[in-house]
Amino acid sequence: MESFVRKEHVSLENPAATTAEALAFLAHRAVELGVAQDEDAVLKAFQAREALGTTGMTEGFSIPHAKSDAIQDAAVLVTKYAEPIADWESLDGKPIKASIALLVPDGEAGTTHIKLLSKVAVLLMKEDFRTKVLTSTSPEEIASLVCAGIED
Repeated sequence: MESFVRKEHVSLENPAATTAEALAFLAHRAVELGVAQDEDAVLKAFQAREALGTTGMTEGFSIPHAKSDAIQDAAVLVTKYAEPIADWESLDGKPIKASIALLVPDGEAGTTHIKLLSKVAVLLMKEDFRTKVLTSTSPEEIASLVCAGIED
């Protein structure tokens, strides 16, 4: 699964100030990276998932995820925000400092999506992982941390 997270998939100091801006950035970035072909479709997939219930987890992290025919290749995008996003309804009420977004083609939704989601959820339970991601300023290091966790 290491191909899902490359240094190009890590964005630092993202200026998004709201959940809507963060999701729009993720959809745009997915197209920019060649992971998806239709920015609007990907954004609608993120928004539809968010409408089912928040993807804001705990300790400053969110796991937005999109399943769509517009997504060509499964990928993980990691985004750290310049300022915490307060309007992202997290489970613990804390603002979101970083997102680990999952993008999965519709055809892989049942397998790849579930595997990635469960692996990332387990990673976020580890304080050491959360601390390293939040303090790192290296896209390479962050990509490596996520890849190592997904491979465990």
